Amino acid sequence: MAEQHYLVGLDLAGRRVVVVGGGTVAQRRLPKLIAAGAVVELVSPEVTPSVQAMADSGEIAWAERVYADGDLDGAWYVLACTSSTEVNEAIAADAERRRVFCVRADAGSEGTAVTPATGSYEGLLVGVLAGGEHARSAAVRDNLLAALRSGATDDRADTPPTGVALVGGGPGDPELITVRGRRLLARADVVVADRLGPRDLLDELPPHVEVIDAAKIPYGRAAAQEAINDALITHARAGKFVVRLKGGDNYVFGRGFEEVIALAEAGIPVTVVPGVTSAFAVPALAEVPVTHRGVAHEVVVVSGHIAPDDPASLTDWDALARLRGTIVLMMGVDKLARFAEVLVAGGRAQGTPVAVIQEGTMRTQRVLWSTLDKVAHDVAAQGIRPPAVTVIGEVAGLAADLP
Repeated sequence: MAEQHYLVGLDLAGRRVVVVGGGTVAQRRLPKLIAAGAVVELVSPEVTPSVQAMADSGEIAWAERVYADGDLDGAWYVLACTSSTEVNEAIAADAERRRVFCVRADAGSEGTAVTPATGSYEGLLVGVLAGGEHARSAAVRDNLLAALRSGATDDRADTPPTGVALVGGGPGDPELITVRGRRLLARADVVVADRLGPRDLLDELPPHVEVIDAAKIPYGRAAAQEAINDALITHARAGKFVVRLKGGDNYVFGRGFEEVIALAEAGIPVTVVPGVTSAFAVPALAEVPVTHRGVAHEVVVVSGHIAPDDPASLTDWDALARLRGTIVLMMGVDKLARFAEVLVAGGRAQGTPVAVIQEGTMRTQRVLWSTLDKVAHDVAAQGIRPPAVTVIGEVAGLAADLP
């Protein structure tokens, strides 16, 4: 039976680490060495563009030549990552003579150290060794990290979170919430949820979790922002960990900072978890890139809740009309005719492509393809309803060229 490796953590901060070889293997290993604070010297006549960028930025020192005797002087740790077995053997032999632990990327069992399958989570470093069975160690690592991130395995059961977490839940598909957002949601005592958040995740919550519907339904019943703020503060003061689950991102027309202000004034600790914004994710999943080389050099995200001629509008629609790039209109389906009129009057071509994506990322997603002069009529004719994201600009016509 083969002897097991002894798993240990090395403090490499400020210590010289030599990496020989500048290919893709080194490219994979270098970021963690840099993150550990190691003083990395790379020896290789050639490197990948990514490794070159690390050298150019000063993250590593690059000796642009082949390996030579003496390169390991003063090293604490060595990685032999060249494509030559002979060179790697020579590096390992030199390291052995100098009593420096050496990893051989080409033949792990031939070195004096092996690199485990690693991953990090909230300051916790997970490392798995499987006696050279790399696929097995990677699978165990991935499963353990997934359990930690989902809350299935809790590494801090005795230190529950406190206060309020403002979690941007993404555009609706439960798989598009961030890892951190899902982890905090799994630890919530109270969840204050928007209609446009990833509602499927609510069914996964333990029975003791209280779910409060923020009821911010467009053009219908709406919970006043003050009432939402009060609910967050009241439950947090009662010692509950509260997750405010929003659709998209907290700070992209999500009123997230209003809640931050209210909680700060109440002395409640706040954790902000950014989310995938619907403004970019929904068009992407409808095959609409909000930018494309040679087509759009700017993207403007605009709230469609207020009509252009409303005195409360803060948008300069004349300036928007003069732009040549992409306009992403959030909501505002009922006002599309007015938005289109103002843009055309300001200089946008009537035939400018428009895409309207209803319930983006969801099973019920619908996409309407139109032009600026016809979009209001087409939306009414096809029964497009909120929530919907409208993309105005040449990028909305690119999907027509796909095979």
